[in-house]
Amino acid sequence: MPEMDDHSFAAWAAEQAGALLLEVRGRGLEGTALKDAGDLASHELLMSLLATHRPDDAVLSEEEHRGTTSAHDRRTADRVWIIDPLDGTREFSEPPRDDWAVHVALWEKGALVAGAVAQPGLGMTFSTGAPPVVPPTTAGHPRIVASRSRPPKFVESLVEHLDGELIGMGSAGAKVISVVRGVSDAYVHAGGQYEWDSAAPIAVARAAGLFTSRVDGSVLEYNQDDVRLPDLVVCRPELSEAILGFLAAHGTD
Repeated sequence: MPEMDDHSFAAWAAEQAGALLLEVRGRGLEGTALKDAGDLASHELLMSLLATHRPDDAVLSEEEHRGTTSAHDRRTADRVWIIDPLDGTREFSEPPRDDWAVHVALWEKGALVAGAVAQPGLGMTFSTGAPPVVPPTTAGHPRIVASRSRPPKFVESLVEHLDGELIGMGSAGAKVISVVRGVSDAYVHAGGQYEWDSAAPIAVARAAGLFTSRVDGSVLEYNQDDVRLPDLVVCRPELSEAILGFLAAHGTD
């Protein structure tokens, strides 16, 4: 196989894991068994691909917090792959839902420099190697995407403030990419996420020209000692001032 640049490798690795997850989904498993099988299969494949093609780089994965670590210390490494082998396990376990994803991102010397999000259920991969073009909005009101099962109260208030529309969706990656795809106009979240939930989607969103930040307007930073990254804003640039202004005035409680 010819050597790939980091953008191409991220997209290829995410696609390979996505193809495997579709195969796992077709084995007849259900519920927790399907979730666990998908998590494990995708994680093991991505770790194998990284060990083979990027052996000198460190890895940060959700599995790191389940007792699995990479061969290199990410806290002292110049290059760290931040991966989520299966984002949206609940949606993955509910065929034919397509709002689940595979995340592969590269952090290098303080910044996200490459990333890819595969959505196998859609048959699509979004990559920094070929930055997506966000289509013009055709909606008459801002469309705000949030959790399909537990939309936060503050998001409901934000939607009302913007005279917008609330869209329910699973998977953090799918929500960010919905803004990239033009399916929604903004994703605002606070509480309960980690770096691997957003690194690859944020890399793609930035490459596509979208606005990204914490809810207080500060920069999203990765490969930190504390890997919790509980809040974010991803939106069309023209909505950022209104969204951040609302959040500054009303908070997220």
